[in-house]
Amino acid sequence: MESTTYPVTRSDAEWRALLSPEQYAVMRQHATERPGSCALLHEHRAGAFHCAGCDAKLFEASLKFESGTGWPSFNDPTPGSVDTTTDRTHGMIRTEVHCATCGSHLGHVFPDGPPPTGLRYCINGIALNFKPAD
Repeated sequence: MESTTYPVTRSDAEWRALLSPEQYAVMRQHATERPGSCALLHEHRAGAFHCAGCDAKLFEASLKFESGTGWPSFNDPTPGSVDTTTDRTHGMIRTEVHCATCGSHLGHVFPDGPPPTGLRYCINGIALNFKPAD
């Protein structure tokens, strides 16, 4: 991910000015927010979830589900909105999800979600902004 050039790029100083310290830790340093700590976990209105770093549309609200994990979970992203890489930190092998537009870390995807995809995109709510449907 570090060597990839994204459509939206910013200097470290620009990211720090744009994001809160908590967002910066998650989105630029690959941290994880505490489970259950984000208000978006309980967001159930129609609309879409966008990247807090670049405003790219990432997930439709209709594909959000309650996974019981403490993080917003989705079946599938908006086509072309996310990229994945292999994350080998913490003694595990996981699939990391990041924004395809700005490269920000969003969370991980796991193969234990409900139909129709069987995937669970487990996303840090602090990396998202919600925009209600018009």
